[in-house]
Amino acid sequence: ILQDFTDYGGGGAVVSPFNTVFIDIAPKNRTLETIPGSERFFMLMNHELVHIATLETANERDRKWRRIFGGKVLQNNEHPESIYYNYLTSPRLGIPRWYGEGIAVFMETWMAGGIGRTQGGYDEMAFRAMVRDDAHFYSNLGLVSKGTEVDFLVGANAYLYGTRFIGYLALEYSPEKVIEWMQRGEDSERYYSTQFEAVFNKSLEDAWDDWIVFEREFQEANLARVRKVPLTPVRHLTDEPLGWASRSFYDARTNSLIGGFRYPGVVAHIGSVSLDDRSETQLAEIKGPMLYRVTTPAFDPESRILFYTADNLAWRDLMGVNVDTGEEQMYLEDARIGDLVYSPVDRSVWGLRHLNGIVTLVKIPPPYGEWTQVYSWPQGQVAFELDVSPDGKSISVSVGEINGDQFLRVFRIEDLQGDAPKPVAEYNFSPAIPEGFVFSPDGRYLFGTSYITGVSNVIRYEIETGDIVAVSNAETGLFHPIPMEDGSLLVYEYTGQGFVPGIIDPVPLDEVSTISFLGNEIANKHPIVREWSVVNSLREQSYEELVRSEGKYRPHQNLEYAFGYPMIEGYRDEVALGWHFSWQDPTQLNRVKLDLAYSWDTPSDESLHVNAEYHGLHWYARYWHNYADFYDLLGPTERARKGDAFIAGYEKALIFDEPRRLDGYLELAYYTGLDTLPNNQNRPTFFIEDILSGKAGLKYSNTRKSLGAVDHEKGWRWNVEGRVDHSEFDTIPKIRGGLDFGFALPWKHSSIWFYSYAGWAEGNRLDPLTNYYFGGFGNNYFDDKDVKRYREYYSMPGFEIDEIGAREFGKITAEFNFPPIRFNEVGKPSFFLKHIRPALFAMGLYTDPRDDFDRKFYSAGFQLDLEFTLMHRLPMTLSVGYAVGYEDSDKQGDEWMVSLKIL
Repeated sequence: ILQDFTDYGGGGAVVSPFNTVFIDIAPKNRTLETIPGSERFFMLMNHELVHIATLETANERDRKWRRIFGGKVLQNNEHPESIYYNYLTSPRLGIPRWYGEGIAVFMETWMAGGIGRTQGGYDEMAFRAMVRDDAHFYSNLGLVSKGTEVDFLVGANAYLYGTRFIGYLALEYSPEKVIEWMQRGEDSERYYSTQFEAVFNKSLEDAWDDWIVFEREFQEANLARVRKVPLTPVRHLTDEPLGWASRSFYDARTNSLIGGFRYPGVVAHIGSVSLDDRSETQLAEIKGPMLYRVTTPAFDPESRILFYTADNLAWRDLMGVNVDTGEEQMYLEDARIGDLVYSPVDRSVWGLRHLNGIVTLVKIPPPYGEWTQVYSWPQGQVAFELDVSPDGKSISVSVGEINGDQFLRVFRIEDLQGDAPKPVAEYNFSPAIPEGFVFSPDGRYLFGTSYITGVSNVIRYEIETGDIVAVSNAETGLFHPIPMEDGSLLVYEYTGQGFVPGIIDPVPLDEVSTISFLGNEIANKHPIVREWSVVNSLREQSYEELVRSEGKYRPHQNLEYAFGYPMIEGYRDEVALGWHFSWQDPTQLNRVKLDLAYSWDTPSDESLHVNAEYHGLHWYARYWHNYADFYDLLGPTERARKGDAFIAGYEKALIFDEPRRLDGYLELAYYTGLDTLPNNQNRPTFFIEDILSGKAGLKYSNTRKSLGAVDHEKGWRWNVEGRVDHSEFDTIPKIRGGLDFGFALPWKHSSIWFYSYAGWAEGNRLDPLTNYYFGGFGNNYFDDKDVKRYREYYSMPGFEIDEIGAREFGKITAEFNFPPIRFNEVGKPSFFLKHIRPALFAMGLYTDPRDDFDRKFYSAGFQLDLEFTLMHRLPMTLSVGYAVGYEDSDKQGDEWMVSLKIL
């Protein structure tokens, strides 16, 4: 599936129930050379198809289970039994992320003839910096429990560690042994780590420890090589690393460094770092920051506006913030323009626009409300990293060619109006990538960085002569150079905890250091990897021969049977056994499911249980008869209902601008034969036989969290719902709304939130359809809904479920979230504890305030959420809570809650 929903390309692969590859066709983010310079579709297809090969692989035992279930079972939280069935049909899905990404990166490198992250300068630099700075190396358990959650690298650590560990295995034992580990032969072990022991004759944990020892020695040797040539002194400008930093600007007026910053515990932001006292001032939050690059800014020192990009993981917006006042403004929404630069000559902003995989140079003149197309590079050529000369007549740009060549090019702006403009100067850095090149104040030079020698050093390129020279010999790596008026360079040095800004003297060097690459060591010791290139074979392939059909894709016409399996459900304290059936189209945009079950110890008219559902892109339909539910087997909350229901609904995102989102929904339902209300288990319907119900609502959310957070930390949400319930006795309108807002505290990852609700209904108080009902935490012993159910309008811990009824109500909940307590080594890789999240809450409920039935209720308590991970990827949360309920000042009861949320 090729899609263009984001301005930076990527990919994904799934194998259950069908093998599917998703490709975002936009150019990849090449910052820090974390992505190789090879053509992106070639690289992505190699990477994702390795996922398919390693995750889908099966032997006869696995294929037997696939025949029994009719396919590969996709686990879901409605039927937790599916987790086990998924393992039977696709055992190699039960792996940590580092395993899957590590082998994909390893193979993509050799399939591209050695161009890839296994031989990447960034990976070498990251581990070299960790060794130099004595940073912590995560164990294979610590990596997944903490290293991908709180480290400034977060999820990227899975790629980094996985690639490195598998590279070590290939070097130490052979690439063939690595492949044997990945394969699912007839005599292989089902579980990946058991298979590791069978192949390598030692436990995975012991091999991981061996790799860490090896890595330290390998990087110590590299550091020694680097130090053979005198290092360029770096005078640091801050006391602590700033995590990830964007291209930045020196503001002479305030003697400060301005740019985008992102580090754990603080929401990504535009900040100003004083070079006088080293303090940082946060100017504006960045919506949708990138991991390595944060944002792409441009600075106008006269108007004091820093332009920057938001929504960097979707369609980018052009934003601006006044660095003196903090006043923000959006200039262009969803413009898809980045790599911004500012031209002081005409005050225009230049940028690169991504659309349909094409990169276009655009100009945005004041007042920055419209853009003009200047030049579009052909498909396959990727332009990135712009700068405009001080005189406004030239523009520099890095360009990746389809054959993998990487050029730094300089164009006269007037020449870019033609169909095939010729650069006035260029230099081929291949296979390294030219990054962050900017003009010197006199326009004579370009300063940027590149891993030409394996270390990211600052390179000076003389435009007139084409001469290049290194002006730094870095120990780890230098990035984002800023030429200063006095001839010095402001740079960012990479450390084991992120970037640290500093000043260097850019003296031309006759010699710079080189390093050894692990990938090169592998190729020299095991030359078989040189034979794994698929470049030449692809040239002989004609894609037209592989096309099976052409035309508009209609999901509902492509539904096919996916899988089915036995299931167990609960129905009014009884057990029901049955079978689940699933049909899906290959894109999973349309789904049909059918649950058929039977309970033996119930009345004959309640023994059969049916639940049939259809889900399209927006529409859904459902029918149930004597509804049964797995989670009714254990717990106080009951979802099972006697009778029949016919339900149809429509859902659509009216605003999809993550994290800002507005969803609208409509639903019409007809119930017959019920003896309790559809949504209130302890409220009988009495003499009501049929209920026709309609509802419509809106839900808005705009919340944010920082790196390392486990829940929203600031922002706000609101919702409103109108409802009409009709029975043979009355027609009852209702309206309910809610408003939530919260803010982060200086204590990292702590926050205070307020959740408020109000509701009104018109009708006879004695009619059960008229009232809203409150009571209980709402969690079951086993559950699949939200963990913090006390945030919902109907929850009132300390009271019985549905104990409190009201036609009108107002409710507010205050919540204090403590920072999560992280764990590094609790459990084992297949089942481990990640963190404990404590929270305190207090709430007040005022019912029927306008008549003689008004009552006031209060509840206060705590909840501890212990998040586990099962089978490496499946989240589980064990919650323990306690609350006391009061009416006025009289205690009405207390409640303990224990609940395990599955998936």
